[in-house]
Amino acid sequence: MEEQEGDLNPDEDDLPLCANTSHILVKHYALDLTVYFDRKVISGSMVLFLKPTASVEPEEHDENKLRNTEQCSSDFPGVRIAADHIKLSPEGHFILVLDCCDITVSKVEQVDVATLLDAFPGVRPPNLIQRLVSMPSAQWRRQYELFSACGRAPGVEQDGGPLHFHTDRWSLQVWKHGVSSTREFPQALRICYETSPTGGSVRWTKDQDNKACVYTAGSPINNRALFPCQEPPVAMSTWQARVRAPRDCVVLMSGEEEVTPTEDGDTSLLLWNYYVTMPMPASTFTLAVGRWQQVPAQLLPACGRGRRERRDEFVESAPLSSPGGSSSDLVKVSRLHTGREERTACLDSSSQHESVSVPDHSAMLDDGFTCSHGDYPCRFIERAVKSQRVIPHRVFAPVGLLQKAQSRILFLLPRCLAAAQAVLGVHPFPRLDVLIVPAGFSSLGMASPHIIFLSQSVLHVGSSFPRENSLSLCGSRLCHEIAHSWFGLVIGARDWTEEWISEGFATYLEDIIWARVQQLSVPEAAEQSKLKALLRWRRLSDELQNSGEELQILRPNMDKTGQVSESGSSTVKHALNPEKSFLQVHYLKGYFLLMFLASQVGEQQFIHFFRLFVKKYHGQLILSQDFLQMLLSTFPDLARKGLTLDTIYADWLDRPGIPKWLHERSAVWSEATLVEEVKQEVAKWILLSHQGKGRKRKRSQPKVNYKEVTSDQLVLLLELLLEEAKLSASTMRVLPLAYDLHNQDAEVRHRWCELVVKHRYAPAYSDVEHFLLRDQAMGVYLYGELMLQEDAEQQAMARRCLSLVAEEMDQSARRVVEEMVL
Repeated sequence: MEEQEGDLNPDEDDLPLCANTSHILVKHYALDLTVYFDRKVISGSMVLFLKPTASVEPEEHDENKLRNTEQCSSDFPGVRIAADHIKLSPEGHFILVLDCCDITVSKVEQVDVATLLDAFPGVRPPNLIQRLVSMPSAQWRRQYELFSACGRAPGVEQDGGPLHFHTDRWSLQVWKHGVSSTREFPQALRICYETSPTGGSVRWTKDQDNKACVYTAGSPINNRALFPCQEPPVAMSTWQARVRAPRDCVVLMSGEEEVTPTEDGDTSLLLWNYYVTMPMPASTFTLAVGRWQQVPAQLLPACGRGRRERRDEFVESAPLSSPGGSSSDLVKVSRLHTGREERTACLDSSSQHESVSVPDHSAMLDDGFTCSHGDYPCRFIERAVKSQRVIPHRVFAPVGLLQKAQSRILFLLPRCLAAAQAVLGVHPFPRLDVLIVPAGFSSLGMASPHIIFLSQSVLHVGSSFPRENSLSLCGSRLCHEIAHSWFGLVIGARDWTEEWISEGFATYLEDIIWARVQQLSVPEAAEQSKLKALLRWRRLSDELQNSGEELQILRPNMDKTGQVSESGSSTVKHALNPEKSFLQVHYLKGYFLLMFLASQVGEQQFIHFFRLFVKKYHGQLILSQDFLQMLLSTFPDLARKGLTLDTIYADWLDRPGIPKWLHERSAVWSEATLVEEVKQEVAKWILLSHQGKGRKRKRSQPKVNYKEVTSDQLVLLLELLLEEAKLSASTMRVLPLAYDLHNQDAEVRHRWCELVVKHRYAPAYSDVEHFLLRDQAMGVYLYGELMLQEDAEQQAMARRCLSLVAEEMDQSARRVVEEMVL
């Protein structure tokens, strides 16, 4: 039987979110886990604290009505949906449905909450848990202690012992005999379980020092293969976790305080305790365990740099906020050079200077506004953090990458944090860890509460003390991930199909924040913005030409965005489509929509609006219309320009392809000063390539004066050379020498590798091989190019590289590459 048009294919395309969040919500998770590297599993238990959201009971005596509304579940035969849409077992018992995958559940039991009786005199079960989860934020520490006590409580022995449960591919279903309503369902459950070594949420691998480690992968299935949970974003919860790991490991996790491990009776293990008090979707929970070391927070030595001699250009970054020290210190920063000019200015981050700036809206803490989110300890209303330019931060890396992480990440991190605070206001989280993850990590970065994962590809491969010009990729990526603290984390999308709300916003803001880190003047920042816009326009144009129209739509559910079933379950459109994970349409098209809106109201006014939007919506989940409606209300002149919610939907969010404004603006970007400089350099290379044709190769290199360019300019230069049908061997030989390409960032080296593959320049095949082995987060496209050339040597290289890294590659990336190569 043919599949009907419009039917979902959850095996290949759409991710099911099964949790019945309209009936009952998890308000807090208390995890107690042990990491076993020998078996590659995480084992233990988790206590869920539940709050009913629906109390309608089925009509027991109207059998005809019940029979008429029964529906079969393909995963659990015999399960029916009662007239009130509460999921019932065949015997009429209410079923709690959790999102779960690749997890072995051994037992589910009701927790004996009698341990809380003394904490709430006069309150009897089942109201104890409701009183606990509803405690005011001012008592959060007492609440945490009670959660911990309840988590250690034994299971209820009476009423038939453990609860009944069933697992299928995507969910865990729990019920209790004789309970047919959410009101009577146990409100504290313990689930004993173990993860799978191949589960999609947990990545077991080795770090760059060849030491075993594990981290949550941020895969399309989120955390359901790490612990049974409610994946729909509306299921906002807090959590705490006790994690036991080998003594030589460090455990990094989403948590509000830095943790010192304690003894736990087992001499081979240490115990790490983390917690969060801000309710967030379970998908944001992050864990990493490995033999990483903290990068020392100290001034970099002035010697051994080999490129620049003046300390004030690079070295002065004191005072850095120490991991446990005061975070209110201002970071003294020097101007980061772009490579186009020589200037020196050592400035305090709070001083006045000619740079990209925004009005100071710190008064938002004094204007008497009240938060619109639920009650939790919110940093936005804490006066103590008002002047906190840089939150406490740490950087972790394998031993072999400590020096590079120090000279890149730790050097830039306080500057990026200070710049983000200046642009967006109070940082939503009280601290930040940054971890250089293993080579097989599938992207350049991933932001989670209190922790950022960064690919080793952002670490410049050159000398230990690089020029500022080579820090562009590292700095802009840091700014991108830090921007997610505001857009993506403290303000999240209510429907995961609207990824542009997170990624488009972070892409737009990374330029604003990075320009401030570099202390560019307004004209300089504008020129840099045009160059970056042109590069992104070229990338977007290429992606739209090589992707299906259904993947080009930023709001694929359109008018149904945010809608869920009666139970609260839903699906995430295209989430399991492997092609989507390698596209950046939602990054780029979302970024250009924000650029368009900024052009209509003015950039400074637009940044001011961002601050106001954060003020109103922090701690909440939003849809596109929340942002757009507030924008249209704030700037009523937009209506006179013909901009309405419907026109923005039609032009930008609900259609494939490229809006007219973007076509027109791209011509303007192509004439920018930085772009014209690149075109002049490209002309020199094309002339050199043509001069070399028909002549005998000369031993000496041609004498041509090439202008020093920035990393972004170099990316564009190589892309324009890629458009040439043929470059001479002498051009290919001189190019890497002229620009020191082997020591450039990964974006530059990727374009160089494309040139090598296109022109079959065998002397540089080692560069391509090195890139495929080291820069796995960016190398997928190169495998395809190697196979398309139909060159035996290139195809053999692709297969050889795949065989060397297949075991450490991200599962999704590996499947895509294997389809191309094998």
